[in-house]
Amino acid sequence: MSKTLVAYFSASGVTARVAKELAEAAGAELYEIKPQVPYTKADLNWMDKKSRSSVEMSDKGSRPALADRDADVAACDAILLGFPIWWGVAPTIVNSFLESYDFSGKKIVLFATSGGSGFGRTVDCLKPSVAANATIVEGKLLNGHQSAAGLKAWVETVL
Repeated sequence: MSKTLVAYFSASGVTARVAKELAEAAGAELYEIKPQVPYTKADLNWMDKKSRSSVEMSDKGSRPALADRDADVAACDAILLGFPIWWGVAPTIVNSFLESYDFSGKKIVLFATSGGSGFGRTVDCLKPSVAANATIVEGKLLNGHQSAAGLKAWVETVL
């Protein structure tokens, strides 16, 4: 297996837990995508049209600033990229991450957590943020507890 990075964005901790389990099962490096300004509970109130997350998700050009650009993407052949599903797609901070690195020739496999929806148009919304010769594919929703053996088997099939 090639060198793999598990990069993830987690606003509430759910995706972080899954990403840590996935990195351990895959023997991969782990990197947290952090916003420069952390999200508060009020920011995540999807019922408030003026909340930060609602405003960002309403603007497809929104690119929240990242806290750092320390992911060792260059050293990896594959990236398992995780996030919660917001409004049927990845949060726009995932686009910020993808636009901050050169993913030329890399394979990016998505994984997500969701309270109710699937990947929707996520791949289509993320493709413009990576180099044309990068491969980005829909992976799997990883809700609930995942066994280490199950995660390892999934990683072996997608990489």
